[in-house]
Amino acid sequence: MTRPTVLVVGSLHYDIMVEADHLPRKDETAVGSRWYPKFGGKGGNQAVAVAHAGASSRMFGAVGTDDFGTFLRRALRDGGVEDAFVSAVPDVGSGMSVAILDTAGDYTATIVSGANLRADPGALDDEALWQDVGLLILQNEIPEAINIAAARQARARGIRTLLNAAPARVLSPDLVPLVDILVVNAVEAEMMGTGPVCCLHSAADAARQLSDRFEAVIVTAGSKGLAAVTPDDEAFSLPAEKVDAVSSHGAGDAFIGTLCAALVRGKPLPEAARDASHAAALHVSKRV
Repeated sequence: MTRPTVLVVGSLHYDIMVEADHLPRKDETAVGSRWYPKFGGKGGNQAVAVAHAGASSRMFGAVGTDDFGTFLRRALRDGGVEDAFVSAVPDVGSGMSVAILDTAGDYTATIVSGANLRADPGALDDEALWQDVGLLILQNEIPEAINIAAARQARARGIRTLLNAAPARVLSPDLVPLVDILVVNAVEAEMMGTGPVCCLHSAADAARQLSDRFEAVIVTAGSKGLAAVTPDDEAFSLPAEKVDAVSSHGAGDAFIGTLCAALVRGKPLPEAARDASHAAALHVSKRV
């Protein structure tokens, strides 16, 4: 029997990771201890996390015709992700980022989108792209026009759409009604108009506020846990597992990928969120 597929429409970045004992302040030149390349981009990370969680994973995106692009495509395949719908765009560099991680596990990053801004929305019409797809994942690291085009294609086929609205930006009124599940962290929730999120209680308030606009909502609150409202308008909260954090970099993507792998296999939102929370806890307890 064919496994239902999660389609990720999103970003691919060649990440340059820098480790230092602290994050630099404005105008400070900090001294790092090591650097290394890493596969990244929210889209790519989430696609690999879907495959790692045992679901079939397919990626739609764009890279440049450079060494970074070659690295990214190889990493997708090595991660168990189908990359046939990742296009190679000439005359533009692949997306990349530089991230600095400190000894406490915190990080800061800057991205350069490059080829991610040049993916062709028209290619989303390809029927082969949607073969066996049971769930669509979107993020905000690609142009909103691509997100809207993908969500419309999904809606026309009766496929649910999950939006991880990161990084935060004003969402088009054309996109909002096409989103079935919204996932945001505390900062993103606040930037979407909720009150401050500092604990599970305030995360629950934020999820309830956002559920006025979205059918289902999950608000993650880092080490505190998460709060959610289901499509049936039922609210629930999950405290985070207690672990010794090494790095929070990529934890949100591990959460999203595992969540969607569980959802596409038919698990209800509370059970899928519990699986995802466990995966994120394991992720932050390991060195990148």
